[in-house]
Amino acid sequence: MPSVCLYFQVHQPCRLRRYSFFDVGQTHDYEDEAENRRILDRVVEKCYLPAGALLLELIQEYGGAFRVSFSLSGVILDQLEQHRPDVLELFQRLSATGCVEFLNETDSHSLAFLFSQREFRAQVSHHRDRIRSLFGQEGLTFRHTELIYSDALALAVEKMGYRTILAEGTEKILGRRSPNLVYRPVGCKKLKLLLRNYRLSDDVAFRFSDRNWAEYPLTAAKYAHWLHRIRREEAVINLFMDYETFGEHQWRETGIFEFLKALPGEILRHPDFRFQTPAEVGDKGGHDAASCPPIECPNFISWADEERDTTAWLGNAMQQDAAGKLYALEAAVLRRKDEGLLRTWRMLQTSDHMYYMCTKWFSDGDVHRYFNPYESPYEAYINYMNIIDDLSRQIRTKKGEKS
Repeated sequence: MPSVCLYFQVHQPCRLRRYSFFDVGQTHDYEDEAENRRILDRVVEKCYLPAGALLLELIQEYGGAFRVSFSLSGVILDQLEQHRPDVLELFQRLSATGCVEFLNETDSHSLAFLFSQREFRAQVSHHRDRIRSLFGQEGLTFRHTELIYSDALALAVEKMGYRTILAEGTEKILGRRSPNLVYRPVGCKKLKLLLRNYRLSDDVAFRFSDRNWAEYPLTAAKYAHWLHRIRREEAVINLFMDYETFGEHQWRETGIFEFLKALPGEILRHPDFRFQTPAEVGDKGGHDAASCPPIECPNFISWADEERDTTAWLGNAMQQDAAGKLYALEAAVLRRKDEGLLRTWRMLQTSDHMYYMCTKWFSDGDVHRYFNPYESPYEAYINYMNIIDDLSRQIRTKKGEKS
């Protein structure tokens, strides 16, 4: 029976205030609290509240046949706990239906695995504890920041006890194979790998409102028909996208909420199709890891840009320098045993800070500009490095006084 696996990433970074050379050693206030709150409130009203209410309505309407999954970064959890407990309560209501799975990731939405195995494990464990505490769920599925994935990551995740991991269904690892199957990472014995069908996912996330697209307008009936053509008994159609697709990236006026409301009924109209969460897909009969085809991924891939690699965050000298300087502080931060400094250091690990320094202004330039609060990648780099300079001075001083 073919399955549809619908997963939403929920994340909003903590944006940094403009921090000049003259602020170094003078003030340790790095975050732009007003801007963070403004953007959070906007996204809540445009996406999180209306989309969450609609999903709850759909789960109730279809009696559990409609199922979805979320990965909420620790960064967005912090913001919701502090400013919008109403949204957090809505996610808890969704969890209580038994039809929603909450995934685990790095708590700081970071690139830690690429720089520090110790820090990676600490962040994942912390996020796992938070999901258990907030939603009463034991994490079974892992999703790395920006769907970054490799064989080495899969092995580390399996050792942490996860059953399923998500990645991008790029031709770099698939070749001519289908993304609509359950795979086993090379070297793993129990871990199952689900690959994003990026064409079908991006039809909704990016092309939905594009009037120049040959398939515009996209209706739920048309989209369900495309899915129904994937008829293999063991097929799993993984539709992974940002939650902000609904109302923020695709505005309400585009009809995106009407599309979402109609989609479950159109998909379930075919009696052979069903919705499942990633953990359910991994556990369903016939998908024991030994019987899943192995797939090799020696180099890191992601769901970003045409290259589907890590160059959106580490593709130029500025990004590499910033990341290197940041993670070089790890040992000193841990020795200080200062929760405030540790929290700040982890806030600065959020991948968005490196993304703002990206210089890929070609095929993917519009996407990078849309998400970038800085005038240029160089401005983002200078601002960030001033903060790193000040943080490193704090770490070196005995009690965090000005050096």
